[in-house]
Amino acid sequence: MAKRIWTKRASIAALLAGVGLGVGSGGLPKAAQAADDGGTLTISDAQFLWTCGFSPFNPNSNFLSVGPIYETLMFVNTLQNAKVTPWLATSYAWTDSNKVITFTLRKGVKWTDGTPLTAADVAFTFNMLKKYPALDLNSVWSALSSATASGDDTVTFTFKTAAVPYFYYIADQVGIVPEHVWSKAKDPTTYQDAHPVGTGPFTMARCTPQDVSYARNPNYWQPGLPKIAKIEYPAFTTNPPANEVLSTGEAQWGAQFIPNMKAEYLSKSKDNHYWFPPTVNVSIFINQTNPILKDVNVRKAMVYALNNARVAMIGEYGYEPPANQAGVVEPTFTPWLDKSELAAAGYKYDPQKAIDILEKAGYKRGSDGIFTTPDGKPLAFTIINQSAYTDWVAALQVVAQEFKAVGIKLDVSNLAGNDYTAKLDNGQFDLAYAYEAGGPSPYYEFRQWLYGPASAPIGQSATTNWERYMNKDTDALIDSYATSTSTAQQHAIMSKLEKILLDDVPLIPVTEQVDWDQYSTKQFVGWPTPKDPYAQPMAGYTFPDWAVIVLRLHEK
Repeated sequence: MAKRIWTKRASIAALLAGVGLGVGSGGLPKAAQAADDGGTLTISDAQFLWTCGFSPFNPNSNFLSVGPIYETLMFVNTLQNAKVTPWLATSYAWTDSNKVITFTLRKGVKWTDGTPLTAADVAFTFNMLKKYPALDLNSVWSALSSATASGDDTVTFTFKTAAVPYFYYIADQVGIVPEHVWSKAKDPTTYQDAHPVGTGPFTMARCTPQDVSYARNPNYWQPGLPKIAKIEYPAFTTNPPANEVLSTGEAQWGAQFIPNMKAEYLSKSKDNHYWFPPTVNVSIFINQTNPILKDVNVRKAMVYALNNARVAMIGEYGYEPPANQAGVVEPTFTPWLDKSELAAAGYKYDPQKAIDILEKAGYKRGSDGIFTTPDGKPLAFTIINQSAYTDWVAALQVVAQEFKAVGIKLDVSNLAGNDYTAKLDNGQFDLAYAYEAGGPSPYYEFRQWLYGPASAPIGQSATTNWERYMNKDTDALIDSYATSTSTAQQHAIMSKLEKILLDDVPLIPVTEQVDWDQYSTKQFVGWPTPKDPYAQPMAGYTFPDWAVIVLRLHEK
């Protein structure tokens, strides 16, 4: 498929003129406007060309559908101490020592084809994930033992052990699909879902590789919502053209890196604003099957070689803070950080320390300055990167320089979105620059990083644990967290997981990934802010949050 990059302001206007309808997303908002309010919200961020599939179980498309089209049982707010808002379910209750959770569904909800939503749809959705493990993006069936419907409005999930943290995955991260549609899919793992039938506030009205257009669902179960009539989500394959349409006001919501926020965005209009709360880490994922990278000495040398503060300043213009090797994002999750363990590990920018570690481990530095193994293989690696993210491209230029200074050669392979994702998921890399989705506490990011059952052999798709870290003791720690409701015990477990990151170095956190959020109040108001953090504010990427936000928005 040929790439198409938007380079002129007129291109967006031309695109939108040729598109009939657009979409939005869902929530329980405070907005009180007349039901005939509307307007078109245009989202601008660097992505890749759309494949026009909307499967909520495909990591390449789930962010396009979970929230605006396929809704979840509950909404869990990561930024408000995991505050829970009822959604398709009105209530839930834990029983049997937190091994069983029962949801009561909202009455009167219908799919966009007019069929009523029932508990059977919910049970079908989860049992399909069991039957086809490739769809189970968060490995919920590693903890679940059954999902059953009782009548039209009650669904019961039974776990193998107490599993309170799995509430987030069950309630907030799985889009519920209609049994009468998905049961007809010959192979749900390859089902594109090009014409999705959901319960959400929007429908997919039109899709091309260059644009997804969403239209307001006129029969949405929340009366008078959504206020916004259309959403346009143009595709961009690099940041600059996305930045241009955002700064000129042709798009009202962005989720991207802008090199000089003041000059390129804020100065363009008094209505332009941004908010960048840190939520997860951008990390170097280290392929644990690589024979040289299996040596923890090489991995530790890489940590000492990195000046994270310099990478953050040059690559991210200081908008993203430098990360710590313990892996806990500050200030969002500061109470979880074991500062004593981090201090004891002693990690800091120290190139000579990196060189000393390699020399002590038996590596020899050649005339070209690059270390080699005892049998003459160079410490030379390729890191895959998302080419659309110009900030990541700049960041890795700094990383390559810093690695070279300690005798490690790093080639940066900047790949287009789909190629990058395929290689990342299949483990076809030495190193990879990426981030996981995280959740309402650091546990979720650590589970995504380190949980063995969520990974897969090289060549098979792994939606998390891309580095293929396998450690049964670590898996047991992650499982034990899920059985505990004691805050003290959970913090103790997290300290042990942080120590694994410090001792084993399966990956290297480099910067703290923020929710990139640029927004304009010229046409629409109701945006989340630091004073009202009702959802994670990043357009598109963070689901179902971005749908919750669209339901709060209305014309000024």
